[in-house]
Amino acid sequence: MSTVAARLERLPFCGFHKKLLLMGGLGYTFDAMDSSSLAFVLPAITKAWGLTSFQTGLIASSTYTGFFFGAMLAGLSGDRFGRRFVMMTALVIFCIASLISSQMDHWQAFYATRIFAGFGAGAESAIVAPFLSEFVARKYRGAFTGALAAFFAFGYVLSATLGNLIIPHFHDGWRYVVVITSLPIFLLIWWRRELPESPRWLESRGKLAEANATLDRIEALVRKEGHSFEPVKESLARAVPQVTESTFFGNFKAIWSPKLRRTTAMSWAMWFAIAFSYYAFFTWIPSLLVQHGMTITKSFGFSLLMYSAQIPGYLSAAYCNERFGRQATIAGYMVLGGLSAIGMALSDATWQIAVAGICLSFFMNGTMGGVYAYTPEIFPTHLRATGAGSSSSFGRIGAVMAPILVGVIYPTFGFAGVFGMTTCILLAGAVVVLVFGVPTRGLSLEEISTSGNQAQPGHSESIPVPSRSDA
Repeated sequence: MSTVAARLERLPFCGFHKKLLLMGGLGYTFDAMDSSSLAFVLPAITKAWGLTSFQTGLIASSTYTGFFFGAMLAGLSGDRFGRRFVMMTALVIFCIASLISSQMDHWQAFYATRIFAGFGAGAESAIVAPFLSEFVARKYRGAFTGALAAFFAFGYVLSATLGNLIIPHFHDGWRYVVVITSLPIFLLIWWRRELPESPRWLESRGKLAEANATLDRIEALVRKEGHSFEPVKESLARAVPQVTESTFFGNFKAIWSPKLRRTTAMSWAMWFAIAFSYYAFFTWIPSLLVQHGMTITKSFGFSLLMYSAQIPGYLSAAYCNERFGRQATIAGYMVLGGLSAIGMALSDATWQIAVAGICLSFFMNGTMGGVYAYTPEIFPTHLRATGAGSSSSFGRIGAVMAPILVGVIYPTFGFAGVFGMTTCILLAGAVVVLVFGVPTRGLSLEEISTSGNQAQPGHSESIPVPSRSDA
């Protein structure tokens, strides 16, 4: 009989979790900084290398191409080889690829290395939330993962700052920015020493001794801080561990089994809707501003306001995840984001467009705070990385399609039509989440995955669960 889940559920939120939040958050920050810095690098290399619009567009797509394959492989590998291994390997890939790309002198070589950088960034962004959420009790999990996703916003702010302070003022300044994005490789020294493997994953692979040893160390830290352990449900304390085999194709087939296919389809549709809408909006906002003849288009201040609005957007979603539930948070922020986009398309005054743009950034990124918290919860432990990674990967198809489809629709229907269509996709995504999603608030990961993902909060007797060192 295993008590791994019960021992994790009884942990109070403590210094150990704060350290995990910082480690994973820094990974997200530098992932976002690496991918978003391309927007500031592209104008410089386009001018320096005399690129055509097609060549520039191809380079712009490199990150999304890498993201697609990186997220998918990270999910499959995370369930097969472990979350920690994938997270650390992804960091190495995107940092080394970024460093190499900074030395390229031809667009073809730069394009190829940026695909690898996107591969690493996509792999890491897909594995961090499923990995670290497994350490957190149900009482704190939604807020923890939402706050974790908020670190993406810091990466966007950093890239905007570097792009505007370095690239215009130095010869080959774009190279300096790309080199800076490769520096996070030094995080590896910290992660190797402090980042443990998920006890839940270890248990699912039959490595119970390693799982309990990790929990012993965590509980020792909790006692050292003077915290007390919380009681847990009897059903968790008496749960029998499920040991599963893991193969790439077997895992992918399993998320489309009769038990999980509704959940998987909902998750893929949710990710597609938010990714399509996000990149449709933010790819075409500069053109919208140009149409209105506004010098704010190239204003660093406007970019910084848009990026900064992401931070309260993510953090507010972290609060709403626990207060109202993940489904309500995601659907609500989707609707409000769509309304903000329509308001922006129909605005005339500069201040109106600025306010609508800030609201759009707030709600769209808040939606992502809900999505990153929700997706890992709805898949069982042995398929969690596969489910989350494949969902993120499928969403990247929407990211690639959106700018192309918008370019086709805009000449006929204008920005109001484009943003209206995109808002309809957001609303459809919100309906899918509300109708086909499963409740997760107040439930342990094990309770969510039982009974065909239809578990409801129970009223089982709470009992103390001794750790091995307590016995």
